[in-house]
Amino acid sequence: MSTAPQTEIKGISSMATRQVLAELVELYGRQCADRVTIESVGGVDAAKRVQAGEVFDVVILASDAIGKLAASGHVVPASQVDLVHSGVAVAVRAGAPVPDISSEDAVRRAVLAARSLSYSTGPSGVALAKLFERWGIAQEIAPRIVQAPPGVPVGTLVARGEVELGFQQLSELLHVSGITLVGPLPPAIQITTTFSGAIAANARQPGAARALLAFMASPEAAAAKRRQGMDPA
Repeated sequence: MSTAPQTEIKGISSMATRQVLAELVELYGRQCADRVTIESVGGVDAAKRVQAGEVFDVVILASDAIGKLAASGHVVPASQVDLVHSGVAVAVRAGAPVPDISSEDAVRRAVLAARSLSYSTGPSGVALAKLFERWGIAQEIAPRIVQAPPGVPVGTLVARGEVELGFQQLSELLHVSGITLVGPLPPAIQITTTFSGAIAANARQPGAARALLAFMASPEAAAAKRRQGMDPA
């Protein structure tokens, strides 16, 4: 008696969702025989690869990036589903003094006092740059900003001592050794990014991709999302 061939689902995502997707794929594997491989790279690079026509079944990026890919015909618009909400946290090197970040004013003081700081090239980094402009300190701190290359976690730069104050999504800081997680940004200035999944327009396994996304959006996936520092969408 022959068994059906294993379906292979190929995906691409931004680095911010790497850990949560690894856990969700593992959970999915316990109830489905499909083989799921999701490559996590810098979000900008991921979008470029999808736009260039590289073949994927599922694409998981910030919701606005998915929206742009849908508008340009690179993912199936009707397949877009929000998966997680992700907030930004602050980190310092392990053993370094921990700044007060309990309020907007406290974060502003911490930023001004830092000899170097870093944030990602993704949506949260764009929002932070706008926040610094609103505070009127963008020009003053510009020489002290160390831009993390796409795909390189800010936490890694903090752990090496290359950066004094690091801002990145909590999910990306949770598993970095050599840093102290100061905590999330206060509610008044918290930056929340929603990450969505969609089926690629050139998907070879659209049905299997749809089933995978349905699982990732289901209540079954909620606990894993929280364990990885994110909230279910």
